[in-house]
Amino acid sequence: MAQTQSDLKEATTVPATEVGAAATAAAAAEGNNPSAIFPSYARYPIHLVKGKGSWLWDDKGNRYLDFMSGLAVANLGHAPEKVTAKVKAQLDELWHVSNLFHIPQQETAARKLTEISCADVVFFCNSGAEANEAAIKLARRYHQKIKGTNRYEIITFEQSFHGRTLATLTATGQQKVKDGYLPLPEGFKTVPLHDIPALKAAIGPQTAAVMLEMVQAEGGVYPVDPSFVQELVALCKEQGLLLIIDEVQTGMGRTGKWFAHQHYGIEPDIFTSAKGIASGLPAGAMLAKEYLRDAFSPGSHASTFGGNPIVASAIIATLETMQEEGIPEHVQEMGDYLVGLLKETFKDQPFVQEVRGKGLLIGIGCAGPVGDIVLLGQKHGLLFVTAGPDVIRLLPNLKVSKEEIDQAVSILAEVVAAYTSKEGN
Repeated sequence: MAQTQSDLKEATTVPATEVGAAATAAAAAEGNNPSAIFPSYARYPIHLVKGKGSWLWDDKGNRYLDFMSGLAVANLGHAPEKVTAKVKAQLDELWHVSNLFHIPQQETAARKLTEISCADVVFFCNSGAEANEAAIKLARRYHQKIKGTNRYEIITFEQSFHGRTLATLTATGQQKVKDGYLPLPEGFKTVPLHDIPALKAAIGPQTAAVMLEMVQAEGGVYPVDPSFVQELVALCKEQGLLLIIDEVQTGMGRTGKWFAHQHYGIEPDIFTSAKGIASGLPAGAMLAKEYLRDAFSPGSHASTFGGNPIVASAIIATLETMQEEGIPEHVQEMGDYLVGLLKETFKDQPFVQEVRGKGLLIGIGCAGPVGDIVLLGQKHGLLFVTAGPDVIRLLPNLKVSKEEIDQAVSILAEVVAAYTSKEGN
């Protein structure tokens, strides 16, 4: 049963004293002075100051059910206990030494990642964009230094998203992220997803790799068709191309497997991870097969902060928690439950046209823009985001309960009904 607006307001408000001293700092930041931060983010008018599990609090004491998880970053919920404890312990020991020295925590984290995947070697960095940069560089260097060819081009797909660096935004199949950044680096081609003839036509003597997301998350939450994946894998083998899978958003259990490509029964040459890998600390990883090891010889690539003792400890604790608590299996169960509940709830709502996704990466395709629905959700204590103008994207943490899913869908149903009633849809 949907809650009334008054019920929701009562249920999502707590005393401001519970959010701590951070509220004072957030309020002071307002003032009358212009921000000292570049205006590159269109920020919501909410100052979040505390988080625990599936919940966030703002500086006014309002509580929010978080179904965006910091854009698929807080995969174990906010402030997960084991990660918190391990990071606090590491803070008392050693913060940073640079990658000129052996870092035991980094080796442990890499070993754990290879144990849950088809990868043999790992490169640590600080973000998803950096992980994808490393994948692009590894593919080029493998062909040029190990194979002795002049291959350097990377083929990607329309509506993909691979990052914001010059190389990764060029790889991204969305024109909006490229505006104002000309000239773009050469060596990238983009073709329509699921179009094998177009893909074959794009392959030439300089093609080094194909880069693919198993679910186009930013592009509308579209899972890739399994038959296309199998044809792509066969084509890469036939043409001597490396297959790179971008698992920045889909990895670390988000889709109900450790990595989304595991749903398809394939083993990419290279794949990337970030977002949920360290439960909120800035970390990324590029993982690859053994035969690519020598392409990254000493001095060929580096990251000052990548895999330092603090973030490596967070990665270890994140992986241990996920293994001990069976998180991927829980995601499969909760994902099926959430999709089923959404389909049942909105079956008679013409504004909602489709529910799609994998695991707890869910897209709700709608008949019109959903930006105002996101804002209505915030007013009713539910946080979620878009995946394009007409798609609601739900990204709850991977430990979410059925009760929290019930509450989120109830709120979402109410705000969609309120929006469509107002708009006459």
